[in-house]
Amino acid sequence: MRGLLPLAGRIVLVALRGGRGCCGLGMFYAVRRGRRTGVFLTWNECKAQVDRFPAARFKKFASEDEAWAFVRNSVSLDGEGSCLPEQKNTHAQESQVKVSKRLREPLDDHEEEVSEPSAKYVRKNTEPAPALGKDTFSYMGDSVVVYTDGCCSSNGRRRARAGIGVYWGPGHPLNIGIRLPGRQTNQRAEIHAACKAIEQAKAQNISKLVLYTDSMFTINGITNWVQGWKKNGWKTSTGKEVINKEDFVQLEELTHGMDIQWMHVPGHSGFVGNEEADRLAREGARQSQD
Repeated sequence: MRGLLPLAGRIVLVALRGGRGCCGLGMFYAVRRGRRTGVFLTWNECKAQVDRFPAARFKKFASEDEAWAFVRNSVSLDGEGSCLPEQKNTHAQESQVKVSKRLREPLDDHEEEVSEPSAKYVRKNTEPAPALGKDTFSYMGDSVVVYTDGCCSSNGRRRARAGIGVYWGPGHPLNIGIRLPGRQTNQRAEIHAACKAIEQAKAQNISKLVLYTDSMFTINGITNWVQGWKKNGWKTSTGKEVINKEDFVQLEELTHGMDIQWMHVPGHSGFVGNEEADRLAREGARQSQD
């Protein structure tokens, strides 16, 4: 499949199916102690971190959440250091498929209504977090993994309430769910959730990020449409004003100096990171606006 040339990062489509926390396409290799800790999608990546590394600790799991729990030392050590011999890993292959370009731009800012929000793992204090150790984050290769989501109940109506959620992992101190400031729409919430994640990453001196989102609007906007809009005086191909101009201007500025892989994951597919980011966003929508 022919992929997109990178503009503000890279796009990767993750094809998911199966139950909560397991994509059903392959295995997750967790490295708790090695040259680099984190969760990897292939045995070769795992092996590179642990081969000939003193007292390396690693294990293979069928679900991503279990792998992350192992990295954070919250599961049994039974079977530790027992990555099985290399197997065919279709998940690693499919997760690297490039997303093809959409041929048209959005003409409005209305999406489906989202149900009443609720959540957990909420960090409401928006003060900058202190610097955290590298081992507190999850990795794909040498990039830190984060999930973002936005929601808006009564989207497009007078009483709309929007929130943003950013999820770094189970119980992570950077997990946050807050109310979206300004105009309350689902698309703005999705964009600003990504903005918040990048802001947090920069505050932690993280420059390489794998950002999962279920919003193809956000991905297409930052990797494709923004460049055309800027050349066209921030007008769409039909000559209309870009509704989300200020939001994309902010997002595009934040991507400067960052190496971001924009990963699309289908919403409400049972993928733990996306589900947690969704719950955080819903909790944020319940909060009052400042």
